[in-house]
Amino acid sequence: MGLFRLLFNLLWFILGGLFMGLMWWFIGILCFISIIGIPYGRSCFVIGEMAFWPFGQEAIDRSYVNQRHDIGTGTLGTIGNVIWFVIFGIWLAIGHLGSALACFLTIIGIPFGIQHIKLAMLTLAPVGKTIVTKRV
Repeated sequence: MGLFRLLFNLLWFILGGLFMGLMWWFIGILCFISIIGIPYGRSCFVIGEMAFWPFGQEAIDRSYVNQRHDIGTGTLGTIGNVIWFVIFGIWLAIGHLGSALACFLTIIGIPFGIQHIKLAMLTLAPVGKTIVTKRV
């Protein structure tokens, strides 16, 4: 299973994952310019790493991992997600959905399109999420 994960991640990186990962990191840098945007920027860098190598990784709510709620998983996190989506998330979602559509045009690209959809869903509410490696 690890060999397929590596192969898919390498193909993903070459065929578009590099671009979308860099977009996540670029927006992360923009967020770091303001003091208020630093938590968003941190999330962008973590999710950007997932955008480079998405196969075998999953975004889950931090409260599942920590077994408690924190500032990002409560009401402030929800408000932060709304602000995030209006300012930056919509653009990343459009990029991932456009890439998914292009991938779905070929049968070979379907697994890559599914990963783009997964990342597009993550652009809706990245605050309060963490990236974990799936065990097989």
